[in-house]
Amino acid sequence: MKLFAGLTVAGALLSCAPAMAEERYLSSWTCKQFLAAGKEDVGVILAWLDGYYKEEDEPPVIDTAALVVKAKKLGQYCAEHPDSDLISATDKLFQKE
Repeated sequence: MKLFAGLTVAGALLSCAPAMAEERYLSSWTCKQFLAAGKEDVGVILAWLDGYYKEEDEPPVIDTAALVVKAKKLGQYCAEHPDSDLISATDKLFQKE
């Protein structure tokens, strides 16, 4: 099932038309921009953030249940702090100590 979910995400990312491809400089995004983003963009950003905060020796697995929990935390934090920059918000919420 996890393999299927991983392949589904990979397939969705690869099926995007090149003309629709845009660079996202998350270091300049605010929480307000994140909350206003479309569902597809949010999904891609959350998947990227999940990988960004993984330890180097962790297996390359997308835990969808954990991703949903993180998404809810980030959504709540961003709703309360719309002017906060996205990476600072995720550093506070997801950084391992």
